[in-house]
Amino acid sequence: MRASPSTARAINDRLALRLLQSEGPLTATQLKQLTGLSRPTVADLVERLAAAGLIEVAGESRAQRRGPNARLYGIVADRAHLAALDVRTEGVAVAVADLLGRVLAEGSVPVGPDTATGPAVERTVTLVERTVKEAGAEQPHTVTIGAPGLIDPATGDLHHTTGLPEWHRRLVAALQERFPAARVGVENETNLAALAEQRDGAARDRDSFVLLWLGLGIGAALVLNGTLRRGASGGAGELGFLPVPGTAGLPSATDCGGGFHGLAGASAVTALAAEHGLTAPDAGREVRAAALVREAVRAQGPGAAGDPAAGRFLDALADRITVGAAAVASVLDPGCVVLAGEIGRAGGDALADRVRHRLAEMSPLATEVRPTALGGDAVLRGALLTARDRAQEELFAPRGG
Repeated sequence: MRASPSTARAINDRLALRLLQSEGPLTATQLKQLTGLSRPTVADLVERLAAAGLIEVAGESRAQRRGPNARLYGIVADRAHLAALDVRTEGVAVAVADLLGRVLAEGSVPVGPDTATGPAVERTVTLVERTVKEAGAEQPHTVTIGAPGLIDPATGDLHHTTGLPEWHRRLVAALQERFPAARVGVENETNLAALAEQRDGAARDRDSFVLLWLGLGIGAALVLNGTLRRGASGGAGELGFLPVPGTAGLPSATDCGGGFHGLAGASAVTALAAEHGLTAPDAGREVRAAALVREAVRAQGPGAAGDPAAGRFLDALADRITVGAAAVASVLDPGCVVLAGEIGRAGGDALADRVRHRLAEMSPLATEVRPTALGGDAVLRGALLTARDRAQEELFAPRGG
């Protein structure tokens, strides 16, 4: 079945916009070459997209011949502004970007565990409002919140989860009320980190991988054949609840303490470091377990004396992490595991190498183990990418006529 003229125009417009997003400003001649469309068709779509306020003349090419085809056309970056939030139990970080994903303003605010729900929500919403204004906008087009917890795939709502503050669940409604024209959504933080690693980080060359989040909590994000898999209830990757040997008991539906979380979560890692006599300087707001892991890596690094206790601690920690990584490998065979979160980031190559060697001994399935390449900005970066995708999905959508 042949596409109608209006459908064909919509398909061509969308193709051109995707090229301008990925390649940057292009001339009409370059668009013709990349799309395979005729010169009149390209001229029509350029005129149509400019009239819609989606593209504009962004300069001229360096070609010797001057004329209409020498003009460079680019996406109107300030057509929409995007807001991304990384919501943690101890605070919030915010970034505001244009439609191309270029960050224009950033901010953060602490939200302590003793802060009541109302003030916590108001403090966060005020931060977003201030950061949006600093970026030169009045309203964000799309807001994406990265938060720990289960996201209902049917409704997009954050489930009530024991241990997480109530203000997390109130945030979507509060932001929607403050920015009524915006599209506000929430996504699991580990899933967002995986998206960022897939697009810009350690998994750029992988169609399938698992991101193992090691921090205050334990989780995993599953990317298989290029697609993020959330599971029937949004709980795919809730690795903290995985029953494993070495814990005091079994996990329950409301407590992951007896699961893998009790073996490799931050409190367990801190206790493991104490067993090996390790200490670390006060790192302020940094997760204590991450500071201890970073100190152990430093003590084993080039130019260091090679503290035996630090080496034994990293070995023991790698043993624990490998239990979870081996379970993931045996069920999913992803070919690659990325160690992320505060502890994964602190361990870097030293921890990833140890896990890699142990995993090769434990599993017959070839599995790379890589450290995160994005550091502490992975969740915020993933939230921005998601907001950009959602905004472009709407703005670049086919139009009637």
